[in-house]
Amino acid sequence: MIAVTGATGTVGGLVARLLVGTHPLRLLVRRPQRAGELGLPGEAVAADFGDPASLTGALRGVHALFVVTANPLQPAHDHNLLSAARRSGVGHIVKLSALAVADEQADDLITRWQRHNEARLRSCGVPWTILRPRSFMSNSLAWAPSIRTRGVVQAPVGTSRNACIAPQDIAEVAVRALTGAAGEGMTYPLTGPQALSAAEQTAVLAEVLDRPVRFVDMTLDQAYQAWSARYPEPIAQALLHSARRQQEGSKQLTDPTLEKLLDRPALTYRDWARQHRHHFA
Repeated sequence: MIAVTGATGTVGGLVARLLVGTHPLRLLVRRPQRAGELGLPGEAVAADFGDPASLTGALRGVHALFVVTANPLQPAHDHNLLSAARRSGVGHIVKLSALAVADEQADDLITRWQRHNEARLRSCGVPWTILRPRSFMSNSLAWAPSIRTRGVVQAPVGTSRNACIAPQDIAEVAVRALTGAAGEGMTYPLTGPQALSAAEQTAVLAEVLDRPVRFVDMTLDQAYQAWSARYPEPIAQALLHSARRQQEGSKQLTDPTLEKLLDRPALTYRDWARQHRHHFA
């Protein structure tokens, strides 16, 4: 039995779909009804990261677990999940982390949280694999409404590059790890095949959509105001710190690990854009 957390999100949902027909599958979700609404495969069970008892029950009989947690303001979530995995006899944990953890200059809340999560995992007593992807190509979906209505993309640090990665590629590596085809005790840096700026991504989207799409660069102050309106202040500060690091060039290096693991080239941003064209059209 393989269990997947974060199945109603981007990577977790892809992992669940890739596992169809290969192993018995259990989805740990807060609302099982939501998994059905999304058409996700597998057995959906109610589990709350803040409720250790619900996690222990949901993990009984599980031999491999895919861990996705998403709230750096709730550090107990990872502790609860790993403790439940140990109590339930889970044999292998595959953790979705972030490549910023490897950057000594990255000291924002989100990166510190992921560092602590990785340290917890390594010391929890359960065999582990850690995936460290760069930013998701799917973050571009946030631009879809403005592209559809105004033909505009507005983003900060628009000329600085990021070696962003297709979530599908991350999910395929995760499945290999969960099914024993990628090694335990390994930490894998995962990037796309090229570093692109938001302005360059906008140009690719314009070509794929065959229509004009204009890029408008935001100042960091403008971006911070937008983040502050949407997120708690510590998260907004972390996003600002991350944007500054990208502006300094810290996110543009590519890594060959994914290509070696999957024995094929990583998907390009153009590949991803073509697959998701309907969101922007």
